[in-house]
Amino acid sequence: MAATGGDSFPRSWSYTNESELREFARRPTLGELLKRVEDAQSPDHRTVDVSYGCSYLAPHPVLYPFKLSFQNLSYSVKVRRRGSSLPENLTAEENGGRVKLLLNDISGEAREGEIMAVLGASGSGKSTLIDALADRITKEKLKGTVTLNDEVLEPALLKVISAYVMQDDLLFPMLTVEETLMFAAEFRLPRSLSKSKKKARVQALIDQLGLTTAANTVIGGEGHRGVSGGERRRVSIGIDIIHDPILLFLDEPTSGLDSTSAFMVVKVLQRIAQSGSIVITSIHQPSYRILSLLDRLIFLSRGQTVYSGSPAELSDFLADFGHPIPENENRTEFALDLVRDLEETAGGTRSMVEHNKSWQWKNKNHLKGHRIVRRNSSHRFHLCLKDAISASISRGKLVSGAPIDSNRSSSFSKFSNPLWTEILVLAKRSITNSRRMPELFGIRLGAVLITGVILATMFWHLDNSPKGVKERLGFFAFAMSTTFYTCAEAIPVFLQERYIFMRETAYNAYRRSSYVLAHSLISIPSLIILSLAFSGTTYFAVGLAGGFSGFLFFFAAVLAAFWAGSSFVTFLSGVVSHVMLGYTVVVAILAYFLLFSGFFLSRDRMPPYWIWFHYMSLVKYPYEAVLQNEFEATAECFVRGVQMFDNTPLATVPAAAKVELLKSMGKTLGFNITGSTCVTTGSDVLRQQGITDLSKWNCIWISMAWGFFFRILFYFALLFGSKNKRN
Repeated sequence: MAATGGDSFPRSWSYTNESELREFARRPTLGELLKRVEDAQSPDHRTVDVSYGCSYLAPHPVLYPFKLSFQNLSYSVKVRRRGSSLPENLTAEENGGRVKLLLNDISGEAREGEIMAVLGASGSGKSTLIDALADRITKEKLKGTVTLNDEVLEPALLKVISAYVMQDDLLFPMLTVEETLMFAAEFRLPRSLSKSKKKARVQALIDQLGLTTAANTVIGGEGHRGVSGGERRRVSIGIDIIHDPILLFLDEPTSGLDSTSAFMVVKVLQRIAQSGSIVITSIHQPSYRILSLLDRLIFLSRGQTVYSGSPAELSDFLADFGHPIPENENRTEFALDLVRDLEETAGGTRSMVEHNKSWQWKNKNHLKGHRIVRRNSSHRFHLCLKDAISASISRGKLVSGAPIDSNRSSSFSKFSNPLWTEILVLAKRSITNSRRMPELFGIRLGAVLITGVILATMFWHLDNSPKGVKERLGFFAFAMSTTFYTCAEAIPVFLQERYIFMRETAYNAYRRSSYVLAHSLISIPSLIILSLAFSGTTYFAVGLAGGFSGFLFFFAAVLAAFWAGSSFVTFLSGVVSHVMLGYTVVVAILAYFLLFSGFFLSRDRMPPYWIWFHYMSLVKYPYEAVLQNEFEATAECFVRGVQMFDNTPLATVPAAAKVELLKSMGKTLGFNITGSTCVTTGSDVLRQQGITDLSKWNCIWISMAWGFFFRILFYFALLFGSKNKRN
């Protein structure tokens, strides 16, 4: 039985009867479709050109297909467990700890043109085995060997010739099916292929996946209706096979689909295998029709193999084990139920594991003579792995590769395209997806405009009195901190793309540096619009000094603040993996930045042990820049004569008495002080605030530098925090 779930098929296209399914089954293979693409095999379209030879060069390479073998794979993790009883896959360490064996001595092989399915109950180790074969487990933790054509499969080469389809459909919601596959082609296919040939390849793949009528439909997501669940799954497969990989790994591709959709997905996998690939997938509980498409099965129970062989041999295996399959019973369902029942007994599945070992030994002895003859007859056609890959490319595989051995000459390249091409494609994809969701930027722009209008009406046309000085300080502090808080709305942007990014970079679709640069470049236009909107609604309404040149500098300071804040939030989104946690961290840190900015307590009054945080505050630099822009060059006087008594107990004294006090003070100081004498200028205000160490332009440059610094940190967060491997 296929995994349950809905697949609504909103359009007229659907496979609801056997005649349509038969028509789907008669579609040409991917290899046949790609042969129709003009010049698909011309030398300038190859992305791998291995120039070295091997000991036994095959005159007919096709006679030696690919074979993936894995021997004695074991993987364990430390767990905390109370109590003395241990299940089969939980053992005691010498030091009293607990080790759970997720994989326990797993061996098997998968061949070109075949689908190998890994079956078992939840927690049996299906996904772990797929991850082990796909090099998604660190080498230090995984024991055993994985070879391709009897050569150790090195990680760099595996990234080139393989693809991994995750269980979740990680796609951009507002791109159409054709656009999604076209962007995948731009990433994975070499620059030597023209745009028209890439488009032809995408069209061939769309036809192969049965997505012709859905090609111009958006993927859809939360709040946006799009393709059905089965179509989404096939698109997910399509973006990873666009470069026609030799190895294809899939983690439960039929999960959440109805039986018809699940069958079509596996039918697509069968054609991919027939086009010259090895397909290895985990399936929770295949239906009878799906079972007919599978070539090899591995049943797992608590990390151990309880059966390994073809679907046809499963009945004989279980009958020999003493549990024959009843008539009209689904073989896999019966086997899985049997395994589940054995797991609940005292001995567990140990007897079935031992029976599988004896069964495998019996079959090997039975076929020993046949294999010796086969090995002797094919020895002269043996190809080394790299020549086999080259021969596969000559048959139409468009695989891009990385140098594996620096001592051997080859033209493998780690990435299909140069840096600048990746940046352009990433930027185009992001803009296309965002352009169809204008409400996201609209909400952010609306928040900035509303904040600007509120500030403009609250601080309308400030005067040049002592109160006006205090109000200006409050306006600048709130305005600069608001720009940073507004940037917090960008936290979900990368978090929504995180797993798409991890999937694409895990197999060298593009460089991490390309993603960081593209992400930075496409953010600049929106930051300019936000800065212009905020500056335009506040500067002239508040009555700030400096005229148009002052406005331009104020705009530059706001833009620098947005840039630094956006970069800081982007960096945090690369470190924190949860949206709510990200918001909490951002709000807390920005509050600290405002506290140490110099508004509440000037630099001269801060304790020496907190000065370092003052210079780390992102709010400090744009805040000091706009203060200097307002007070530094102005000829205005902010405190005159009797105004010096404002905000003091003498404020209520009659004006005549204040004048007499000024005369007395003047006599004492030796110069005349009247009611109109200027006491405090803009420079005096800056000195009182402790703003004396940096010029206003230096503050702008430092704010910009902070932005670049956090973008670099974002790159390292992606480099070291998105390894996509189990530890």
